[in-house]
Amino acid sequence: MDTILPAELVAAAQRVVDANKAIGRHISVAESCTGGLVAAALTEIPGSSEIFESGFVTYSNDAKISMLKVSSDVIETFGAVSIATAWSMAQGALEKSGADVAVAITGVAGPGGGTEKKPVGTVVFARAEKGGDPGHVVADRKDFGDLGRGGIRLQAALCALELLLPAPEAP
Repeated sequence: MDTILPAELVAAAQRVVDANKAIGRHISVAESCTGGLVAAALTEIPGSSEIFESGFVTYSNDAKISMLKVSSDVIETFGAVSIATAWSMAQGALEKSGADVAVAITGVAGPGGGTEKKPVGTVVFARAEKGGDPGHVVADRKDFGDLGRGGIRLQAALCALELLLPAPEAP
C-alpha cells in the first residue's frame, strides 16, 4: 500500500476497520492533539467507508464547544486536557455522527503548552457507545513523556485506534 503514514498506524487502522466491519459497527472520532491523524489512518484503509462515519478535528476550545457541544464550564473547570473534556468530546461526536461508538483524544503534544500537572506528553482518551450508560465514563489518561510532537501524536493515535476495537467476546 502506498502511504505516507507509519506502517504500525496503518496496521492498527486495518485491524479497526476489519473488526468493526465484521460486527457492522460504525465509528466516529473527535481529535484535538492528533489533528486528524486517526481519521487519516482509518481512511487509508480501502473499505473504511463501510464503518467510518466522521471525524471531528476540534483543536481549539471554541471548536470543542461549538462542534461537539462541550460545555465551556467543563473546559474552564477541568481544562481542555481532562477526562471530563475528553468524555464530553466523545459524547458529542457520538451524538453528532450517529455512529455506534466514538473515541476522543485531547492532550499536550508539545514542545510547549505543558504544565506541572499536565506536562508535555499528557494525553486523555474517552470512548462513548450508543446506548451506553452516560454515567459510566470510559476514559484514560496516558503520560507518554516528551517523545517529541510527532512521537506523542503517533502514540496517541495508536491508543485511540485500540479503543475503537470491539471488546473481545466472553468465552
